[in-house]
Amino acid sequence: MQFRKLLTIIGAIAIIGLASTFFSFNTETKNNEPSVQKVEQVAEGTSSGIFDVAFDGVSKFIGYSGFKHVTIGHIVMILIGLGFIFMAIRYDYEPLLLVPIGFGVLIGNIPFDEMAGLKLGIYEDGSVLNYLYYGVKYGVYPPLIFLGIGAMTDFSSLISNPKLMLLGAAAQIGIFLTFMGALVLGFSPPEAGAIGIIGGADGPTAIFLSSKLANGVNMFEGKQVLNLIGPIAIAAYSYMALVPVIQPPIMRLLTNKKERVIRMKPPRMVPKVEKIMFPIIGFLLTGFISPSSIPLLGMLFFGNLLKESGYTKRLADTARNSLIDIVTILLGVTVGASTQATVFLKDTSLMIFGLGAVSFIIATSGGIMFAKVMNLFLSKENKINPLVGAAGVSAVPDSARVVQMEGLKYDPSNHLLMHAMAPNVSGVIGSAVAAGILLSFLS
Repeated sequence: MQFRKLLTIIGAIAIIGLASTFFSFNTETKNNEPSVQKVEQVAEGTSSGIFDVAFDGVSKFIGYSGFKHVTIGHIVMILIGLGFIFMAIRYDYEPLLLVPIGFGVLIGNIPFDEMAGLKLGIYEDGSVLNYLYYGVKYGVYPPLIFLGIGAMTDFSSLISNPKLMLLGAAAQIGIFLTFMGALVLGFSPPEAGAIGIIGGADGPTAIFLSSKLANGVNMFEGKQVLNLIGPIAIAAYSYMALVPVIQPPIMRLLTNKKERVIRMKPPRMVPKVEKIMFPIIGFLLTGFISPSSIPLLGMLFFGNLLKESGYTKRLADTARNSLIDIVTILLGVTVGASTQATVFLKDTSLMIFGLGAVSFIIATSGGIMFAKVMNLFLSKENKINPLVGAAGVSAVPDSARVVQMEGLKYDPSNHLLMHAMAPNVSGVIGSAVAAGILLSFLS
C-alpha cells in the first residue's frame, strides 16, 4: 500500500514536470525566435550548440559558487568559527554563546559574488541576515538579554553585604584605562569608548555601546567612525568564554596563600520586602546617575522585579527561559555572521582583541587589589577574601564560579560562591553605568 502511494506521488511529480516543460517550451518558441533556432539546431543534430549551452551553464554555476570567490581570509574565518564550536563542545566554554557565534562565523564567511546583488550577505540591504542584524545594529537585543539576566539573578548576596558592590565598581577601571589606551593607538574617542567596554566582560553591554558609538554611520569631527560592532562583540564574548582560563593565573599572582583561605561571614537572610524594593530603588538611583544606561538597567531591574514580586511568575519564567534563549540564538548567529572576512579581517580587529585582553586583565586585577585595600580598614572578622574581587567583572555567573573553584583548592570547606555573586552582579550594574557615562560624553 505504501509502495503504491510512493509510485503515485512520483508519477504525479513526473506528469507535472513534463507538463510544465511542455508549456514553457511552447511559450519560449512563440516569444523568443533565437530559442526556435536553437531547438532546430538540436533537432538537426548540431552538437556544437549543445556543448555551447552546457559550457555556458557550467561557467555560470562556477561563477556564482563559493569556489571562485574564496580567499585566504574566508578560510581563516571559517577555521576560527570551527575553533569556537570545538572549544564550546570539547571544553564546555560557554556553549550557549560560542556554538551560535561559531556557526554564525561559518554562515558569514561562505564566499559569494558580492557584486551580483543577490542579497545574501549580512551587510547587504534587504537580505534576511541584514534584517536579523538590525537587532545588533540598533541595540535591540542587549536590553532583552538584560531582561532575562534580571529575571534569573538573585541580588540577595549584594543586598546582604553592600560593601562588596565597591569591588564591582573597582573592576570597571579596566574600561577607562583601555579607553585611554585605544586613544593612544589612534582610535577616535567614540571608537575608543566602544573598545574600552570590553573590559567589563559583558557582551550585551559591549554590543549596545558599540552600536551607538562605533557603528560605521556616526560622524565625529567630520569623519565617519569605523564599524567595530563585529570585532568588539566577538572579543567581548571570547573573553567571557575564557574566564576560567584567564582569571585563575591572575588571582594566584596577586594573592598569597593566607589571603586565599580567609573565611567571610555567611550572608544574612534577606527579607522579601528588601528583594522587592531593591530593583526599584536601584533603578531610580542608577537611572538618575546615568540616564544613558536606562535601556540596559531598566530592563535588568524590571526583570528582577518580575522575579521577586511573586505575582508575575509566568512573565519571569518567559524572560529567563524562552525569551533569552531566542534572543541569544539571534544575537549569537548575527554577531558571528558579521565577521565577514572582507569586513572583519583588518588591523583594527587585531588591535581590538589585544586591547580587550589587556582590559580584561586590568579589570580582574582591579577588583582583587581593591579587596586587599579594603582589608586594611576592616576588622579581622569582617575581612574580605581577595579572590572575591575577581568576580567584579560582569561575566555572570562564570566569574563567581571561578572564585568558588579557586577558593576550594586551598580550603575545601571554604565556599565563596555566594560572596562572589555580590561583586559579580554589581559588575553587571557597574559596566552598564560605565557604558551610559561613555555614551553621554562621546555620542
